Amino acid sequence: MQLKLGLGALALIVGLFTSTAAFAQGEVTSADIQRLQDSVFYASSDITRVRARDARLADSLERDLTDLRDEVIYLKVKLRKESSVPQTEYADVRDRIDRLRNEARGEPARTASPVPAVAAPPPAAKPTVAAAPTSPTEIPVGTEFDVRLQSRLNSGTARVEDRFDATTVVAFERNGRVLAPAGSVMRGIVNSVTPASRGLSRKGELVLVFDRFTISGRTYSVRATVMQALQAEGDTTKVAAGAGVGAIIGGILGGVRGALAGILIGGGGTVAATEGNDVDLPPGTVLRVRLDAPLDVGQ
Repeated sequence: MQLKLGLGALALIVGLFTSTAAFAQGEVTSADIQRLQDSVFYASSDITRVRARDARLADSLERDLTDLRDEVIYLKVKLRKESSVPQTEYADVRDRIDRLRNEARGEPARTASPVPAVAAPPPAAKPTVAAAPTSPTEIPVGTEFDVRLQSRLNSGTARVEDRFDATTVVAFERNGRVLAPAGSVMRGIVNSVTPASRGLSRKGELVLVFDRFTISGRTYSVRATVMQALQAEGDTTKVAAGAGVGAIIGGILGGVRGALAGILIGGGGTVAATEGNDVDLPPGTVLRVRLDAPLDVGQ
């Protein structure tokens, strides 16, 4: 009898310990997965800044980040289909993104924390400059602009070579001189389209390329790549009235909320849905784009 009680007590202790450990481990939520997606976005920005000083390192980090993007998508799909993701899998991906960001920023590796890192929303900031210009009127390679779409882009309806416009949200200034006012127009082209296929669970994709930049009435040839799709704050419908209005409204509505839900950005300007849906970018969506070649607006 005493033996039975002893075994029963042992089983109870083991059960309590297991339950406590599971409780301490916690559950991975959709908000946690969104934090991973935001961290991938910030890592991409870190790599952009690395490219100006070490292109080889940037290429290596970009390859690693591409793999991490795929793993974040896998975790998101797994959470949706199975309603759970092991904390260990989540923590592994989170810590690898953190290590990649530390390497990109030249910081020492930090000890992993069991608490999911909270990523701050992307700021509505002036375009970032990645390299020192050689001319006072040069916008250097690596500069990032936030531009607001003037029309809808959808992988279910778009066609290759479709043209679209987007206006810059804030001005680009250097040494107190405005080189690209808010409301300047970047013109893009749909380079490739993959509609979603429900039967094959194939996600929709768009490859977007920007090749024209109109600044103060002058049009320049550019090469610019989409880095992120962001959800805009405020009433964005007024911006579509034109570049002149965009220059005014852009200064008022400069903010963005964060990564647009259901959208991920891959290499070469590929905009993909995270699930088996079409990519849908409504008017007012803010695209963060990076100049892939310097632009001298004084020429």
